[in-house]
Amino acid sequence: MASPGSIDSLIFEEGAPVKATETNSRVSDYFGRLTFSGDVMLKRLPPDVAMSLAGTIMKGHPLDPMVANTVAGAMKDWAIDNGATHFCHWFHPLTGSTAEKHDAFLSVNGDGVAIEKFSGNALIVGEPDASSFPSGGIRDTYEARGYTAWDANSPAFLLTTTHGVTTLCIPTAFASYTGEALDMKTPLIRSVQAVVKQATRILRIFGTDTGVNQVFGTLGCEQEYFLIDQGLFQERLDLVICGRTLIGATPPKGHQLDDHYFGAIPSRVLSYMAEAERRLFELGIPVKTRHNEVAPGQYELAPTFERTNVAADHQMLTMHVLKDVARKHGFECLIHEKPFAGINGSGKHNNWSLSTDTGTNLLNPTVDTHTNLQFLVFLCAVIRAVDTHAELLRASIASAGNDHRLGANEAPPAIMSVFLGEMLTDIINQLEAGKPRKTVKGGTLDLHADSLSDVPRHAGDRNRTSPFAFTGNKFEFRAVGSTASVAWPTTVLNTMVAESLDFMASSLEKMVGKKPTPAKIESSVRSLLKEVVKKHRRVCFDGDGYSDEWTKEAAKRGLPNICNAADSLPIFKSRIATSLFSKYGVLSARELKARGEVLLEQYCTNLEIEGRTLSTIIRTQVLPASLRAQAELADVVGATQVAGVECPDTEADLRALVGQISKLRTGILEVEAALTSNTHDPEKYAKWLRSELVPAMTRTRDASDWIESRISAELWPMPTYAQMLLVGR
Repeated sequence: MASPGSIDSLIFEEGAPVKATETNSRVSDYFGRLTFSGDVMLKRLPPDVAMSLAGTIMKGHPLDPMVANTVAGAMKDWAIDNGATHFCHWFHPLTGSTAEKHDAFLSVNGDGVAIEKFSGNALIVGEPDASSFPSGGIRDTYEARGYTAWDANSPAFLLTTTHGVTTLCIPTAFASYTGEALDMKTPLIRSVQAVVKQATRILRIFGTDTGVNQVFGTLGCEQEYFLIDQGLFQERLDLVICGRTLIGATPPKGHQLDDHYFGAIPSRVLSYMAEAERRLFELGIPVKTRHNEVAPGQYELAPTFERTNVAADHQMLTMHVLKDVARKHGFECLIHEKPFAGINGSGKHNNWSLSTDTGTNLLNPTVDTHTNLQFLVFLCAVIRAVDTHAELLRASIASAGNDHRLGANEAPPAIMSVFLGEMLTDIINQLEAGKPRKTVKGGTLDLHADSLSDVPRHAGDRNRTSPFAFTGNKFEFRAVGSTASVAWPTTVLNTMVAESLDFMASSLEKMVGKKPTPAKIESSVRSLLKEVVKKHRRVCFDGDGYSDEWTKEAAKRGLPNICNAADSLPIFKSRIATSLFSKYGVLSARELKARGEVLLEQYCTNLEIEGRTLSTIIRTQVLPASLRAQAELADVVGATQVAGVECPDTEADLRALVGQISKLRTGILEVEAALTSNTHDPEKYAKWLRSELVPAMTRTRDASDWIESRISAELWPMPTYAQMLLVGR
């Protein structure tokens, strides 16, 4: 099998048109057949052009303009052979989703003759409207010109809807007329470039750069999601508009019994998963695992790792395919971080590492880790980065949706900390004390049953409460929200680590001098690692991240605990952030300021939409149903009293209902009042909504949920949690 990232791993058997896929085919027979890469590329292009493009894809070389027309022509023919009539430049604007403008291959000349055309220029550069996407003030409404530029490192692909419409999609970066990045892809690519440059310096110090042509970032992104019946979804205005339920009484059974996690996948759900996976396989997305998650109706899939920019594209495609295929099976796929209150929410775990084109994972500790000084330099650089830039890392995953899960039982806390495990913790203890002399071994686990083999045991446990955990040969950033584009938190992480590797490399270059010896390198590395561990190990924590004790301990250590996005996002306007991103060429001061404005605006807008949706639901559905219930109960009380029978319990029920309806009215007035702030300052407005609107919505919800749990089911105007969470059963 080809190693991930090798040229051989791009070679697949060219498939037939889209509709010809057989469900009983081997996945290896059609994996990646809808991407213009590997064997598809080799068969469609002249050998020299194919190798030039392969060099662009695998080695990060710029595309040779001389071959662009040839590539475009072959790509067009391949797309048409597979049923496509249009192409588009597919990009990641600052909306958090993807964008595409379709253009037909068809061209009609002056004589009325029709022909399909696709030029190299149309492949490489596009011109969408740059004024209608979020820009944070970079573009005014009248300044419309923008550009998309082909990211040839990420293969073009054919995207087919469930209704059979196929489009050739060209992954691109998106920039303004004045050259500023208006997307997620451009800074991601710049950040990879920054961290790779600094990582290469570390390899050069150790003399391990021989034969290495390229260092690259890798990423594997797990995705959690919910499925509910589409008919029930359509009856919930909050789900349709906001992606989450704004009201809903706790069902009798949630995930208390832990019986859904890893349980047998319901047949209807498995059918959906199989089709979604088939489409993902065709797009070259290496999906590896699928399983039930903790909550009823919640599921997860996870791919193997890929190069960072490709993984970011594939993650956006994954969310698209999950939602598209769900509707074909009568489901709605909910990606929101907290679709249902009181039960497990959803996130995505970003498994991040650095590798070389020679197959070396730079975060692989190897067997005798205490002797692997190069690995320890990379490890301590990451620890230093998380400690030094904890507020930035926290802000990279800040959103209105993620505010609902961070710190709850299914997600890491808002305190950024690093889990290392027993073996690495022991080694950094040794580093701080002096020269490390041993590596803790995991050994084997004896299950004390003759028919069961001993189990090889890792040298350290795993910790699901850690937001940033070392998991063997990578770091798992577990705090990313399920709706998020992975490009932005990865951009922030890459930039932080680039700065830290720069610090390590500069320190070591100064310490070892111009003519370093192995002994000098070793002593210098040990000295630097001791200093870094002593200063930054406060961010390392292997215990229960959910506990109150950790919150108190983190405060003693001086670690920031920023509990909501309104307080977290302004860090992107700070001088520290501006200096960091501009120094490593990831985002200019203007670009970063704009990005901060966009993130604050999105936070505020999402809360505004939720507040207005809640007002609509309460006034048009919940309140009328509540008043009907009140009238019916009042009739019962009146009729009972006329009959001369005492009914103190029923009277108490009526008084309680009237009281909750009063709270409902008061709550919705508070919600509507909170939406009328006069401030025009984005930071102040975000904090206003957080302090005024969010609590008002919670109070309104409490009253509504109380009423829902006590009035007749026939009167309740929308599907309940109990109904929605029974999907596939």
